[in-house]
Amino acid sequence: MASIQELARFEHVQDILAQPQAVERTVAALQKARPLEPFPADLASGRFRRVVLTGMGASFHALYPLHLSLTAHGAPSLVVETSELIHYQASLLSSDSLVIAVSQSGRSAEVLRLIETAAGRLPLITVSNSPDSPLAKESAFAVLTDAGRESSVSTKTYVATLAALEWLGAALCGLDPGPRLAAVASALPAMREYLARWQDHVQFLLDWLAPVRHIFLAGRGPSLASACEGGLVLKEAAHFPAEGMGCAEFRHGPLDMAADGILVCVFAGEPRTAELNRRLAQDVDAAGGMSAWIGPDSALIPFRIPDVSPEARPLLEILPVQMISLALSARAGREPGRFTRLGKVTVVE
Repeated sequence: MASIQELARFEHVQDILAQPQAVERTVAALQKARPLEPFPADLASGRFRRVVLTGMGASFHALYPLHLSLTAHGAPSLVVETSELIHYQASLLSSDSLVIAVSQSGRSAEVLRLIETAAGRLPLITVSNSPDSPLAKESAFAVLTDAGRESSVSTKTYVATLAALEWLGAALCGLDPGPRLAAVASALPAMREYLARWQDHVQFLLDWLAPVRHIFLAGRGPSLASACEGGLVLKEAAHFPAEGMGCAEFRHGPLDMAADGILVCVFAGEPRTAELNRRLAQDVDAAGGMSAWIGPDSALIPFRIPDVSPEARPLLEILPVQMISLALSARAGREPGRFTRLGKVTVVE
């Protein structure tokens, strides 16, 4: 088992601790960004029949809150993995589609094929952490995050992408992005306060997670992004079996698996469905499994996050999952976030 002190020297842990700075820099850059023209007017006029949101991995999961925001505004929105878009749903890549492509590197294999497929057919709005990437260079409008270099598993780039997509959602709907950015920035003190106690969180979780052999993460609404990204984080950073899904989806079958050794992390999420989510956590406990309630009123400090605005909540929800990944890595005696067969950028389809 690795000690807490040993964890602190790993680059992935340093990336986790640097997330507030990445968001702060990204918000500052977006406050100076040029207007998103002419796309809001084109969308409002009906020139575009749909908005297609696409990405892979963490970039894909980060798109879900934007999808909900656009849908609430009346803009038809689809979320499609880039691999599926280019091979099986390429008919969506037409002149009446506005495609928003997210890729932290801007040069993964699927993104390069998307650029080739879309060339001359439709404009791309892109979100990337790499201004010199093919994706940023070939876009009609590039939204850039300022997360800095990242060692492996998405941490800084994920939360910075969430911030950038809040700006983009407001701008695309013809709204002032300022309030959205202010809401995102309001999460920074809480992120710093939570991360300042990261060693205490991991120390608690080392013992608390001892009986766990499989983890599910469940959420609704914007928190579905946190659940799905959380499952990916645990697999990538800790090499631990985990799966993210909707709370209702978990109740429609996987709930029958609740038993000794099964942990279900349930995100409280928005008030409109919080009680539904709470009942799921209670039913998991009643069936003999373990539940972790991630929200402002959690009984366990590592899972307790402040009650913040909907725009800021996903930035905080991912932090307890990252703490779980560190505890599981320490328990297994492995370096958290270290890829053994992969690189930072996926270059093979």
